[in-house]
This record gives sequence, structure tokens and C-alpha cells, in this order.
Amino acid sequence: MVSETSEQTKLHLLDMTPDSLSAALVEMGEPAYRGKQILQWVYERNAATWEEMTNLSKLLRERLAEKFVIYASEVVRRAASNDGTVKLLLRWPDGATSECVMIPTETHKTACLSSQVGCPVGCRFCASGLDGLQRNLSTGQIIEQAMYARREALAAGDRLSNIVYMGLGEPLANYDNVIASVQIINADWGMGIGARKITISTVGLPKQIRKLAHEGIQLNLALSLHAPNDALRQALIPWAEKISIRELTDACATYFEMTGREITLEYTLLAGTNDSEAHARELSRFVRRLRCNVNLLRYNPVDSLPYKRPTAEAAHAFLEKLRSLGVNAHIRKSRGKDIDAACGQLRRREMQGKSDGISLPVVDG
Repeated sequence: MVSETSEQTKLHLLDMTPDSLSAALVEMGEPAYRGKQILQWVYERNAATWEEMTNLSKLLRERLAEKFVIYASEVVRRAASNDGTVKLLLRWPDGATSECVMIPTETHKTACLSSQVGCPVGCRFCASGLDGLQRNLSTGQIIEQAMYARREALAAGDRLSNIVYMGLGEPLANYDNVIASVQIINADWGMGIGARKITISTVGLPKQIRKLAHEGIQLNLALSLHAPNDALRQALIPWAEKISIRELTDACATYFEMTGREITLEYTLLAGTNDSEAHARELSRFVRRLRCNVNLLRYNPVDSLPYKRPTAEAAHAFLEKLRSLGVNAHIRKSRGKDIDAACGQLRRREMQGKSDGISLPVVDG
């Protein structure tokens, strides 16, 4: 296990930019250009240890190991699905755990990243927030998840192509660290993944959505809507009690105007709760106010919660009703169900011996 006393006092290399790393190296009496060499080893050559950086002297590698840690976590569980999905449970030096997932399709290899340890939103139907929020993940801890997922993609014979912030936590509630991680993932000197291949999923924080619109990054934005009206949404999502659908519409419209990127609406179908024809009609009226598409997810039941998974027939009926009303909608396929791959499942099972959650995303584009 990673030693808390030794590792927590070190700088996390994956937190650092070329400028901040060069400045730290200069303080050590080393030339600034060493920073570029080190980052090339990590991001271009996938070095996980100082010993792999063979163009650095042994003495320098020893000094760097005393001051920096490259990978701060340990993998406490790796689960591989029959469909190729791989989920990792990571434990950080303070004992906190988080999850990341590598999701393969025929055309993409996607990393699903967590932004927090636990979740503060507390959606009534979701496993992720049942144990509340422990803390935010740092920039480097978010990047570390992406790097682990990239290793899994490479091991499967392909490169990591997409990033989704759809794991544990509300990304826009950890705004600064999430945006810093996006910039490193996107940077030529970092992971080099295009901004249009990166999606941030949010329950809807209007102020942060507008701030994101002005970042000048061509990110994809996914809004976890889950209900077509305020009353039902407030019953399902506690945070919606202070944020109306109209406010979200206005904020998302600003995002589209500033970026030109269509919004994706995430809508988890809960049997007998939000999946009627009347709900489909309400949802279609909401969609007409935005440039957006709709991803439908069939709910996977959580043992301690009352919500049920709709039948395939009911889900397709809802889909066809939306399409008949002119909505661009799709049903998102669940992945990794045999390995607890949905949000919070592996962590919760590790903590409490349970398996529950909602469907894992499959990303297009």
C-alpha cells in the first residue's frame, strides 16, 4: 500500500504544468529544460517510475523520487468485463477511494473519470451519492485516472480516444480542478486528446455552465435532466429545488451560443416515474428550446431504493414517441454490467459488499 506519511508530503507530478514543474526544478538547482524531458517521459512514453527515465542521471532520479510522486494511488481492485470494459478502484494516500473506467467500443476507447470522492448531489435513484461527499479530487488525481485508463486502452491494442467526466461526483462542483485537468488532457505536451472528444456531465449548475462557456474550450456538455418538469425533477434531484429547468435552459443556451456545441440531455428512465407518453411530450417541448440531443438510459435498480428498471419495450416506446415529436434521441447501451461498472458500484461494493447503480455511458463522436 502507498505510504500516507511519505507520499502525502510529495508533490504530485500529474498536478503540474511545464511552467510549474520547471520552476520547481530550478528551485532544486536543476535546469528548467528538465521539466520538458520529464513530462515527455510521462505523457509520451508512459513512464510510471523514475527508473524508466534513462536520459536522467541516477542521482537526479533519486532526488526527483524524494520530492515528487508520479502515480499517487494504488489499484486495489481491477475488474474486467466480458465486453472489454475495465474498471479500476484506486486508493489514495489518505485512504479515500475513487473509480475510473475504460470503455471500449468498435470505434472508441473512452475513459470515464470521477471528479470527487463520493457525490454531494444525492439523486434519489443513484448509488453514487448514498454515502455522501468525502472530498474533491485534485487535478493530478483526475489525470491519474485518465492515465490508468490509457494504459488499459493500450493493453487492449488501441489508443485512448475520448474522455467523459461521468464518474463519481459533480464535475462543476469541483470546477477549478476539473478545468485544470481538461487543459492537461487536451494539451499537446499532455495527453493530447482533442477538446471535442471530452465531455463534462453535470446535474446543472447555471453559474458554472456560463463560466464554462467562456473558457474558450470546445468541450461537450451533457446535462443530467432525468425529468421534464420542475416538480418531478425536484423530487428526484435535491439540488433541483434551488435551480429551475428554465434557469438551466438559459444557461445551456448561453453555452451553445458561445461554443456552437450542441448539449446532450441525459435522461434515466425510471419505470412508472418518468417514462410515460405524457413525460415524452413534456420532454420534447423542453428539447425544442435548445440545440440538443437526448440520451436515454434504462435504470439499473439499487437494492435499497424503490425505483425500477423499465422493460426494453417501454424504453423503446418512449424513444419512438420522442422521435415522432422530432427529437434526436437514442438509448444508451449499458456496459460492464458483470463487473459493477456503473457509477459508484465498485466503490460501494468494496465499502459495503453491495452491487448497485445506474447505466455506464457509451460515447459517440
